[in-house]
Amino acid sequence: MAEPSIARILVSNDDGIDAPGIKLLEAIARRLSPDVWVVAPEMEQSGAGHSLTTRRPLRLIEVAPQRYLVDGTPTDCVLLALKGLLRGRPPSLVLSGINGGGNVAEDITYSGTVAAAMEATLLGVPAIAFSLVARGRGQDFSHAARFARSLVRAALSQPLPSRLLLNVNVPAGVEPRGWAVTRLGRHSYGNQVVENRDPRGRRYYWIGGTEYSHEDLPGSDCNAVLDDQLVSVTPVLLDLTDLQRMEELVRWPVDGFERRAPAKI
Repeated sequence: MAEPSIARILVSNDDGIDAPGIKLLEAIARRLSPDVWVVAPEMEQSGAGHSLTTRRPLRLIEVAPQRYLVDGTPTDCVLLALKGLLRGRPPSLVLSGINGGGNVAEDITYSGTVAAAMEATLLGVPAIAFSLVARGRGQDFSHAARFARSLVRAALSQPLPSRLLLNVNVPAGVEPRGWAVTRLGRHSYGNQVVENRDPRGRRYYWIGGTEYSHEDLPGSDCNAVLDDQLVSVTPVLLDLTDLQRMEELVRWPVDGFERRAPAKI
C-alpha cells in the first residue's frame, strides 16, 4: 500500500507549465508527498490528443528543481518523464490538469489533458485527469482543487491497478452537490467549420462550434456535471474493441478468404 508521505507523483497537463490549473495540482501533490515532479508542455497544447512528436528532437528543460518543460505534446511529456527522467523509479501516480475546460463524453478523444493520463496508463502507471467544466461560468478552480486533493488522497491510500485511468470533471461556478461515478456521455458542439479569406485572398478555416448540446443519458458524465452539478469520476478502459461487432463480423460473407479463429491469448 502506497503511503502519501513516500509516494512519487508526476504532474502534467495540456494548458502549459505556467497555467493556473497545473500550479494548483502541483501544490496539492506537494501537500501529499515530498517527491513530486512536474513535466509539462512549454506552450498550450489543447486538442493535441494522444499525439507524439517523432519528426524532430525534443527539449527537456529544467526550470526549477524537479520542474521541467518540454517543447512538445502532453503525451511527449509523460513519455519522456517515465522512460527518461524517472526511468529508475517510476511514479506511484500521474496527475494531469487541472484543465481550464471540460473533458466529458467524446472530448477524451481530443483532449491533451486526458492523453497525458492515458499515456501513463499505457506505460503501466495509474493516472487521473482533472478538468473544470466552465461552460461560460468562469474559471474558479477552488472546488476542483478541493475535490482533487480529496480524490488523490483517497487514491494514494490504497493499492492501485497499473491500468487505472480516471477522468474527472468538476462543474464551475457552483458548489458541487457531491460526486458520482459515471460513464462517458455523448455531446456535440455543432461541429461548425467557418471559411474566410486572408488579406491575400487565400482561404482559411476555423474549426469549432457554438451550438452545444448533450444527450440525456442517465448515469453519464454530461448529465452529472451539467444537469446535476455533480463532480463526475469516469473510469476509462483503453481496450476499444467493440465486442458486439465482433460477433456480427464473423457472419460477414467475405468471398475468397476463409475465416479462422484467432490464436488464443
